[in-house]
Amino acid sequence: MATSSELGEVQVGPAGDPAGGKKAGADSTRESWGLREWGLLVSVCAAFFLDALDNIMVGIAVPPIQADLGMSTAAVQWVVSSYVLGFGGFLLLGGRVADLIGRRRVFLVGVAIFALGSLVGGVTDEGLVVIAARFVMGIGAAFTAPAALSIIITNFPAGPQRNRAVGIYTACGAVGYSTGVIVGGALTEINWRWTFLLPVVVAVAALIGGLTLVPRDTVADRARGSFDVAGAVTVTAGMLLLVYAIVEAPDAGWLSGRTLLVFAAAVALLVAFTVIESRTAQPLLRLGLLRNRSLVGAGLVAAAILGTYMSFQFIGGLYLQTLRGWSPMEMALAFLPIGLLIATIAPRSGKLISRFGVQWMIVAGFVAYTASYLLFLRIDETSGYLWVILPSILLIGIAFPFSFPAANVQATAHVADEEQGLAAGVLQTGYQVGAAVVLAVVTATMAGDHTGGGEGARTLDGYRNGLWILVAISAVTVVLTAVAAVRASARRRASTDAPTPPR
Repeated sequence: MATSSELGEVQVGPAGDPAGGKKAGADSTRESWGLREWGLLVSVCAAFFLDALDNIMVGIAVPPIQADLGMSTAAVQWVVSSYVLGFGGFLLLGGRVADLIGRRRVFLVGVAIFALGSLVGGVTDEGLVVIAARFVMGIGAAFTAPAALSIIITNFPAGPQRNRAVGIYTACGAVGYSTGVIVGGALTEINWRWTFLLPVVVAVAALIGGLTLVPRDTVADRARGSFDVAGAVTVTAGMLLLVYAIVEAPDAGWLSGRTLLVFAAAVALLVAFTVIESRTAQPLLRLGLLRNRSLVGAGLVAAAILGTYMSFQFIGGLYLQTLRGWSPMEMALAFLPIGLLIATIAPRSGKLISRFGVQWMIVAGFVAYTASYLLFLRIDETSGYLWVILPSILLIGIAFPFSFPAANVQATAHVADEEQGLAAGVLQTGYQVGAAVVLAVVTATMAGDHTGGGEGARTLDGYRNGLWILVAISAVTVVLTAVAAVRASARRRASTDAPTPPR
């Protein structure tokens, strides 16, 4: 969670030009887009669509994968966790490589790697190969995600146009989610392998679009400098061990010797990375970038967004399928309004950001998250969908398009073009590590001892314990982001009211 000082100050008003935003692409005064802008946007948004589509489909397909391949519960959870491991471990590397050798090139390579991993996962009969394939897919996404966002940031001028583009980018993820819950449920009923094979088709389409519609990188588009091999090795290994330790801790025990040893190794590697970066002339991560309060604050907000939402989805899925006995398709339909609302609101979020500013949009989003998780605490063994479950679903569908685009805009607003890929990598690391950390804590809390009542009552106690963690994180984020927003507004008023010095 972010402190109020770390959340930084970003105001994107009607003039819409945060400091550090370069006028790339079309003129900032031009509101309409041509074929070039739309073609570029659709191509890179396909990657976000693919990530959302794949994640929700594979999540629904986990039980059939376990049954078909004879995997244990401990093994099958790695079908999900290995993707997070590859994604979180390689994000910083992916972002910097995009800056150095070209965002378009890295975007295309990342999509190709994702497609290859998905194809292998769909045709294998070995559980271990499925896990390895998901890890490879995570690596592909780690290169694609920062490249895609930085392509948008550097090709749309800061202000209303960039805000609009980021809003559409978010909407594409929502369309992928909405499509994924329905298609994933239907495909799982036929055969879980189709949840791996369908993304291959989408990835090939994204690859063709990237090749034909995303402009080639010029020498001026790339960051200057050589590749920091030592930094790349230490930060990637450190992030891999950190995410691995977090994912495994609930099962192994947070204070077990194995968990503590892996955490210690991760910290040692990340400390070594910091030392290397402070001494090398061409660092993988310029440490001064971490003094950017807007970027660091956005990364912490990102951790709270995805950490609480993924944990809510985890609790909600267990509640509906395990305790209530709903089918995968019924669960998919229950969560569908989230995607529909995001797809409706997100394309308009750019105008909202331009009018109210990123800080207040994030505050509004987390007010909705907090209310959603509080309302879901009402669940019991016979709760009705319309009056108990749906209100929480609708509030999340509002919260996500308010907070997610605003966090993306805040993260990149004060970053030079030659470091946009790295900034996007830092932001995405916040999302992925936040999801892993919060989900691990929630899982451990749910597994605690509960006294009184029958099996159903004890299970509900576990769910509610996890939900209280989400409420606490969201409520603290509301307070801290509100403080940052008030301070930013005060600074702007003081700046506006200051007398103009005589010439």
